[in-house]
Amino acid sequence: MIRKFTFVAIALALAFLFSGCNSQNGNGITQVATIDALLTGVYDGHMSLETLRSYGDFGIGTFEGLDGEMILLNGTFYKVRSDGKVYLPPLSERTPFASVTKFVPDHKKSLLEPIDMKELEAAIDNLAPEQNRFVAFIVHGAFRHVKTRNVPAQKKPYPPLSEVAKTQPVFTLSNVRGTLIGFRSPAFVQGINVPGYHIHFLADDLSGGGHVLELEMSWGVLEADTVHQWLHLYLPSGSASFDAADLTRDRSSELNAVEKQ
Repeated sequence: MIRKFTFVAIALALAFLFSGCNSQNGNGITQVATIDALLTGVYDGHMSLETLRSYGDFGIGTFEGLDGEMILLNGTFYKVRSDGKVYLPPLSERTPFASVTKFVPDHKKSLLEPIDMKELEAAIDNLAPEQNRFVAFIVHGAFRHVKTRNVPAQKKPYPPLSEVAKTQPVFTLSNVRGTLIGFRSPAFVQGINVPGYHIHFLADDLSGGGHVLELEMSWGVLEADTVHQWLHLYLPSGSASFDAADLTRDRSSELNAVEKQ
């Protein structure tokens, strides 16, 4: 009887310990597919936005057929299409690639001086210097300009993303207030997600947004959430295009061209 009681007590203590760790670390990052699969042209959606939202209220990605840049902010999805306009997609729409989390900031900083994209990244690095950790961040403020891209929707047979990016529309939003939302991911996610910074933008008045290529901010408020768990990686089930994709190659140069150009 004593041994049984001791075993139960230890089990309850361990359960409490691990539940405390999970509570402290939040719900982690849930990801749909991999960035290398997207680079090869796997654009068929295989998770609905409704299901995706059950894993978090914050995130970025794209839509089926590469139809626009995704922003999930405060539980609401926004789609910025190649016409530069912002749409509210139905929750039945699906995604081929996205990363979401429940945003619980553990750092906050006012940015009172004008800064560019590199200086913003340095400010985030100063707040969260552990480069082997994931960081989700939101920056709301006033921008002198934000340069964005929004890839056009594709039809089958899908071309690789590097070919799509050559014809992508690029927009410059000037003197605009809005929100940056993004992730800083560790180098070890190469091939699975975007190492380093991946940032999207949404104007307050919904006049535009998209994948950020360049920015100059007048002032803003930065909130950062260090994420300690990568809980789920959902791969396309029953997808012939995913099964046939060559994911053995090093596509870092393709990714860099797509992300930065």
